Parts: sequence; C-alpha cells; structure tokens
Amino acid sequence: MVEIKQIEPTRRALTPFVQYPIDYLYADNKCYVPALVIDEIDTLRPDRNPAFEFCDSIYYMAYRDGKPVGRIAGIINRAVNERSGRHEARFGYVDFIDDAEVVDALFNAVTKWALENGMETLTGPLGFTDMDREGMLVEGFDAVATQAEIYNHAYYPQHMERMGFEKDADWIGMHIMVPDEVPTKMLRVADIVRRRYNVDNVHYTSRRKLVKDYGDAIFNLINEAYDSLFGYSPLTKKQIDHYIDMYLPFLPLDDISLIVRRGGDNDGELVGVGISLPSLSEALIRSRGRLFPFGWWHLLKAFKCKNPVVDLMLVAVKPELQNKGINALLFTDLIPSYIRHGYVYAESNPELEANNKVLSQWEYFETHPKKRRRAYIKTIKTD
Repeated sequence: MVEIKQIEPTRRALTPFVQYPIDYLYADNKCYVPALVIDEIDTLRPDRNPAFEFCDSIYYMAYRDGKPVGRIAGIINRAVNERSGRHEARFGYVDFIDDAEVVDALFNAVTKWALENGMETLTGPLGFTDMDREGMLVEGFDAVATQAEIYNHAYYPQHMERMGFEKDADWIGMHIMVPDEVPTKMLRVADIVRRRYNVDNVHYTSRRKLVKDYGDAIFNLINEAYDSLFGYSPLTKKQIDHYIDMYLPFLPLDDISLIVRRGGDNDGELVGVGISLPSLSEALIRSRGRLFPFGWWHLLKAFKCKNPVVDLMLVAVKPELQNKGINALLFTDLIPSYIRHGYVYAESNPELEANNKVLSQWEYFETHPKKRRRAYIKTIKTD
C-alpha cells in the first residue's frame, strides 16, 4: 500500500524531500547530477524564494512500508496563467520508483490539489520559473547531465504516456566542440555587426563593478529576450535582486561576454549577454549536492583546476537585434577564453526545439545532439 504525505515547506521537512533522489534513486548513477541541496531547499521555501509573490505550491512524498518511494511538487504560477489566459498547474521535482501504484498516487494527489484550486490542465516537469530545472529526459540517458538539467530514469516517460500525458514542448541539449581558433567567417560577421549596429564587447576585471554596472540590466535583458518563449515567467525586481546575489558574484569573468551600444543617447546600453561557467557536474556528483564537509572543495576545484567542459548557461539578445549576428560577437569574445582554459567542448543547456533563433547560432561549430527533454501536458478538468 502506498501512503502519500504532504511535506511542510520548512528546512527540516524539505531536507528528505530534496535528498530523496540523491540518497535512493540515483545513489550509484553516474549520469545524475544533484542540485546543491541548500539551494534546492531554499527554492522550495516561501520565506526564501521571491517567486512565491505570484506562485503557490504543495509537496508530497510517497511511502511504502515506511520507506520513501517517490516525491512530487505541485505549482501554480499565477503570473504565467494571467499572461496565457489558462488555468494551468505545474508538476515538478518529480521522482519515483518504477511502480504504477506509486506514480498514480503521486499524480492523483497533485491533480486533486490543482482541481481544488480551479486548474484545468497539468503540465511539467517545470519549476516556479525558467531559472529552475525543467523538462523530463526522454533521450540521452547515457549522457551526464549539467548542473542545470533534470536527469531521470528511462521509465519516467513511459509512465507519463501511460497516464495519458502528451507532449507540450521539447528541449534539445548538445555538445558544441570548441574550435582551435575563432572561425574566419564568424570574425567577418562580428566585424560587420560591430560597425553596422555601433555595438562592441565590454570586459570587467571586477565582479563587484560588473554587478554594479550591469547586474540589473542582465536580468532585464533576459526578461526581454525570453518573453515569448514557452511558459516564461518574467522575473520581478525581488527575483532579480535574489539571482544577482546568488549567481553573479561567483561567475568566472572570463566566461561572461557583454555587448553594449557605443555612442549616441543609448551609449552603454546592454544589448547582448552570454554567460557560461566551468562544468560543475563532476563536483556535484562527488559532493552529492552537499557543501559540507568536503563538497565545497570539489566545487572550488571545478573552478580552479583544468576542466574540459564549459556549460553555456544562457544567451540573451535584445529582440530587435536577434538574428542580426550579435551572437557572432559573443562567441568571438568567448572562444579565445575557452581555448586558453583548455575547454574541449561546451554543453548547451536545454534549448527549445522550436527556437530556431537560438539553434541557428551553432552553424559555425561541430555539434553533437546528446539529449532531449520534454514537458508533458494533460487536461484534468473533465466536465
């Protein structure tokens, strides 16, 4: 018999919820990359995550004979629903053993909660916003995940289809080989773009000054660039402040590229950004998502020691300059840094398969598709 328990959103109660896949389902899996436990717990807490200004959530764990056998979160993002006109709930943070009774019990609990809150459809796996992990792995189970990706067993999508869920959107993940030098064609395009649109790269040697000058601008640009993408939830000022404090002070400056306007009334305006960092996958696997007692050492080593993999966290370009060659400026700036650091290939974070503007930027590179992730959807209101 399966027992479903609601989990309170406190640090103590959420710790086993967050650690369930690390300690049980994927303890010996070499492709699963845990999130940093402390960050994951804070994301799920209303008193720590600014997304709760416009989100509601509920958390459940499934038990059999007193042992945990699954978990799931239900999320309602009211801001996205207001923009889309839908009554849609999300499921996320979902993990389970290969057992139909367990899976059905978890999804029935979230469905009941969603219906009680007036929702008509259920989609996921998604987080509170696009800054969270999203998309169930449906291809590429033998590839190591990045620190920003969901990993799951191959039986997960089989259960989604069994329950009547259908494809809502797919994301593609790939390896992009770092070339020995910047492609000549890309250099030509970057030079043309620089002169035609009066833009250029700007570099920083101080993280503090970067945050002061462009911290808000980076996330405001992300809001502009991603606004029309699947399920996008615009970041509020509180969220922007939260992510500035969480991420920007720690990113390697060599792996960040900024493009700004030069001259005129908009001199210095940010129009493009590319953010990457050395892969943290191996460090998170070794640390099991924990900072202590020695997890911090593995993470520090990922930044300080030679690392063959760089993760492409995001690229954002002003909508009016998209498909104008701005990406060539970003990568002519980043590739020399990648070569100096000894990166062999870059991991793209999940990119929507319908987002041709993003996928076309890899035409200059040798690429190898590795993973596909899927958001599923199901109508839950039947009357």
